[in-house]
Amino acid sequence: MAQFESRITLRDHLRESHLFSNRVIFAVVFVFVLMATLLLRMFSLQVANHEHYTTLSQNNRVSLIPIVPTRGLIYDKNGVVLAQNLPSFTLEITPEKISDMDELLTRLREIVDVTDEDWTRFNKLRNQSAKFKALPLRYRLNQEEVARFSVRQHEFPGVAIEAQLTRHYPMGELGVHALGYVGRINERELKELDAADYNGTTHVGKNGVEKSYEDLLHGDVGFKRVETNAQGRVVRVLEEKRPVPGHHLYLNIDTRVQAAAEAALKNLRGAVVAMDPGTGQIISLVSMPGFDPNTFVNGIETDAFNDLATSKKQPLFNRAIKGRYPPGSTIKPMIGLAGLENDLVHGATSINCNGYFQLKNDDHKYRDWKREGHGDMTLLAAIRESCDVYFYDLSLNLGIDRIYSFMSLFGFGKRTGIDIVGESGGLLPSRTWKRQVKHEMWYPGETLITGIGQGFNLATPLQLAFATSVLANYGLQVIPKLGYALRTPNTDTLNYIEPVIAGKIPIVKKSNWDYIVTSMDRVISSPRGTANHIGRGAQYRIAGKTGTAQVFGIKQGEAYNKEETELHLRDHALFVGFAPVKNPKIAVSVIVENGGSGSATAAPIARKVLDSYLLQNNPS
Repeated sequence: MAQFESRITLRDHLRESHLFSNRVIFAVVFVFVLMATLLLRMFSLQVANHEHYTTLSQNNRVSLIPIVPTRGLIYDKNGVVLAQNLPSFTLEITPEKISDMDELLTRLREIVDVTDEDWTRFNKLRNQSAKFKALPLRYRLNQEEVARFSVRQHEFPGVAIEAQLTRHYPMGELGVHALGYVGRINERELKELDAADYNGTTHVGKNGVEKSYEDLLHGDVGFKRVETNAQGRVVRVLEEKRPVPGHHLYLNIDTRVQAAAEAALKNLRGAVVAMDPGTGQIISLVSMPGFDPNTFVNGIETDAFNDLATSKKQPLFNRAIKGRYPPGSTIKPMIGLAGLENDLVHGATSINCNGYFQLKNDDHKYRDWKREGHGDMTLLAAIRESCDVYFYDLSLNLGIDRIYSFMSLFGFGKRTGIDIVGESGGLLPSRTWKRQVKHEMWYPGETLITGIGQGFNLATPLQLAFATSVLANYGLQVIPKLGYALRTPNTDTLNYIEPVIAGKIPIVKKSNWDYIVTSMDRVISSPRGTANHIGRGAQYRIAGKTGTAQVFGIKQGEAYNKEETELHLRDHALFVGFAPVKNPKIAVSVIVENGGSGSATAAPIARKVLDSYLLQNNPS
């Protein structure tokens, strides 16, 4: 009995009651905390951050699709189309509809030409894009390829040909260095361009006016506000804003003059720049050889680009604004004018040229191009016959400081400010420049050769045309301009780009300028002028100056022999001039690399350029 009673355990109801109560209280508190947390979260979502989450929700449902504007056209001054937009056919593939890409490529290559580069570019895009988006595989399909694919299109679900506008240059190489070209936007440009303005745009101006007038040519992007599903597919269009096309650009370039200049330079390396002295309008800007810009629009093949980039003729190099050449004797009129304006020489001042010049206490002979000398020379005769000895003497009297100050007024040693990028400033040497760059003092002999456009002197063809214009303008400095006018699409109104006057050179005596112009006239009109042959039969009078620039130095006592000198070491040929002499309408500079004599090579080219412009414009 006692054993049975020991197994009986009495329950503690009070303790159990407390335990139950505690559990109920904990559960109630826990539920209350959860409810409070839920209510706070709901308040945050529905009240405090209502606008934020509404926007996020709307963005999940509504998307903006950019609409690319039509790029503005480019015309010459007479309305000839230089850059246009033509329909171009692109082969596109929608990846989600293709089960075997490699097999598809094999079959497509039976119909259209797809290169390995095309395939590599496509795969790169495929890895960066949604599968349901159509991606370009081949650009610029020709009519035959389009026809072949159209016949068999039913065999290629997921593959289609789309038409779009692409840039085209109907003149091909003509004026390419002035026009530039557009190309596909690269990664560097993508970071620099305004993402909003270029959303959806694939091409941008690379150089020339295509680049410098990019903002105006490009236009304003439009958009479609569309409703999309969870996969990003468009369900319907909610709103649409049409893009604003780019402005049409008219250039000062005259296509007929440009063509005449390029034809005259055919098979030669060099540059021609022609401009209106009074307005700064660039009539012709030539750099030869050139290249076809159409090959760059949708991506040039690697081999073709390498051929251009590594060619010794440097067709991609814009010689007209970047080429730096010794100006040679073309600067003698300016040096002569400096002598007159500084009252160091007069019209009747004469020195004897015996074929060389020597500094005091110096055995070195600074040779004239004419070894036997020119005899007695006035400034007019020295310009007419390009006597070096006269200008050695004058330069020494002027000194490098006055030469630097006076020549800088004509734009040497600095950019002209033309409205395309990449212009070189050339080099106008001075004491300060040599001290800073060469860490040497300036020597008198360097002043002599500076005065005949040799030594450290370097100028671009554009600078020479500008300096010649300033001389023809009697000191008026008008900044060169390629842009002539802008026209808003769907209108006939031209908004002209006004000339910009940089300044005017102070004139001591107008008669000094008259004297220099007359001297340059004698270069052409006098039987003894170095370029008298280009004036024969001309219906207008030309003022000009020939130049020959050494590519390498000749040792003392040695003579330059053209026939024994390698082509790339032969002298550069130069000519500058303007016409008509009274009331000039055009100034021109010509440089032919390794062309030898300026009189024999460069001057005839200038005559063809002058004829092509003046005869069609009826000069007075």
